[in-house]
Amino acid sequence: MSDVIKLLPDSVANQIAAGEVIQRPASVIKELVENAIDAQATQVQIVLKDAGRTLIQVIDNGMGMSDTDARLAFERHSTSKIRNASDLFSLHTMGFRGEALASIAAISHIELRTCARGNQLGTKLIINASQCESQEPDVCPVGCNFMIKDLFFNVPARRKFLKSNQVELSNTIKEFEKLALVNYSVEFTLIHNGNTLYKLTGGSFRQRIVAMFGNTIDQQLIPLAVETSLVKISGFIGKPENARKRSAMQYFFVNGRYMRHPYFHKAVNSCYNELIPDDAQPNYFLIFDVDPESIDVNIHPTKTEIKFENELPIWQIISAAVKETLGRFSVVPSIDFDKEDAPEIPAVTLPHVSRPPEISVDKGYNPFNDNDGAGSQQAKSHGDYTRQHSYGSQAMPNWEDLYRNFEKSKQEGLDEFDAAAPSHDVQPEPAPLVSVDEEVQHIFQFGNRYLVTLSQDGVVIIDQTRAHLAVLYERLMAQIDGMNVVSQRVLFPEIVHFTAAQNAVFEEIELDMEKAGFGLSRLSGGDWSINSVPPGLDNVDIVDLLNEVINSVSNGGNSIKDKIFEKIALTIATRAAIPHGRLLSLEEMKSLVADWQKLKNRKYTPTGKVIATVLTIDQVAKMF
Repeated sequence: MSDVIKLLPDSVANQIAAGEVIQRPASVIKELVENAIDAQATQVQIVLKDAGRTLIQVIDNGMGMSDTDARLAFERHSTSKIRNASDLFSLHTMGFRGEALASIAAISHIELRTCARGNQLGTKLIINASQCESQEPDVCPVGCNFMIKDLFFNVPARRKFLKSNQVELSNTIKEFEKLALVNYSVEFTLIHNGNTLYKLTGGSFRQRIVAMFGNTIDQQLIPLAVETSLVKISGFIGKPENARKRSAMQYFFVNGRYMRHPYFHKAVNSCYNELIPDDAQPNYFLIFDVDPESIDVNIHPTKTEIKFENELPIWQIISAAVKETLGRFSVVPSIDFDKEDAPEIPAVTLPHVSRPPEISVDKGYNPFNDNDGAGSQQAKSHGDYTRQHSYGSQAMPNWEDLYRNFEKSKQEGLDEFDAAAPSHDVQPEPAPLVSVDEEVQHIFQFGNRYLVTLSQDGVVIIDQTRAHLAVLYERLMAQIDGMNVVSQRVLFPEIVHFTAAQNAVFEEIELDMEKAGFGLSRLSGGDWSINSVPPGLDNVDIVDLLNEVINSVSNGGNSIKDKIFEKIALTIATRAAIPHGRLLSLEEMKSLVADWQKLKNRKYTPTGKVIATVLTIDQVAKMF
């Protein structure tokens, strides 16, 4: 048998590594900026064209590289960060694997100009698909100037799966925000297609947060600081009243590195229980300083998943610090016990309580002796007394009420499960085509959730929320497809603030939003004025709705332009649909059923949930 195991060529190995390290233009920026920070740069400039597809340029004023270092840096596992395996347990730098530059070089054209500190002359290096084409002396400033061109030019499958420019730009800006936040003493500039998106000067952590997310956030921040033998935590948490349902600003940093940590996230969230709605998330910007030997960052190529040696104690420290901070700054609701301003308490007259009847007990009664009728009668009397007085001075509870409460709790649990279920779940068994009489005469509301009416097949039970959602969705889709949405002017325009990442996405869908009935005008920075909205959104938070639409678009694929109308229509219909628990008038019920009857698809909602069901005569007969 011939040998089957072969060593992969360097070009193939580099492309495999690139698939793990470099996933999109944002990954390139992350690696290059981290290298600049490790090189002690105080100024970093990022220039993009076409969201990084055509060009990614990163310029820094760090230490730079010599001629030999510049060439060697593009070889796999070549790094200046560590020397042996023990250094992995005491990392003080962002990078350490020595794979980033080799991975980038394998899938792009690279031009590097660099000059080391103390040198009069630098070097210019050109690399295409891991092949060094030329290296020559060059006059350039101290630091590094990387130009990454035509990303994934030799991996068409990877380039094909890149999303639209605006979505990729949004991902890049999010990565930029993480880097710029924790390195708040470094000056950052981000330019895209000639437009300066960010120009950040060095300063404090608070100043960097305000510079990136707007002046309005300055009043929302509560400083937090705690120092123990295990960890030092500093930063800011948000006030409960500024919690967000979507797009919450939540950032953890450890030793200058961004990290994702669901366990610590839960520690912060648990401190806001009873202070914010269940579907809201608090803002926080927390920096952890720990002993590098107590954490492991060598878990994932992105180095954002970090393992802590003392997770449980740190969890407790976070929880205690957040609770103390919320209490110290009086954001927890308090009760005023000032007697002078307190209203006079009216006198309460207690109802007359009758004395319990006196019961005479036969001391010679034996409940186990049932030899004669007298004993049986005595036992019966004793049993009646026990049933009536076994709960002390109170009568036995009403078991029907207990059962109803049990059924209510059960239904609430089912509602919560239903709400948490993803919209793309497998559809249930096909429901029969439901139809009701053309002129609805008998209809009533059950449980402030279901509409019950009659048809030739039996009793029709309709979920009012799902029926209204389907009606609104088809109505909006018909208007958008027909290009005849009539906007409704807002009497008092509302201001919405978008981050740079959200602005990048909104600019892509602005025309589609106008077709859907939204009219926004740009003010300054990331502020927009909401001038008009589609009709039927009287009780909907428009700002939250816009954030939801933008987030849904950010997570879309290449076909997002084709599906933007569906996303907008579904989002609007979901937010504007009649909620469970709302009492409807007779006219409202009849109108909703009549509109539902006109739908093309009366079986399911756009998310695949059953709208109505029929209880037939045969099913009712089986119950008896």
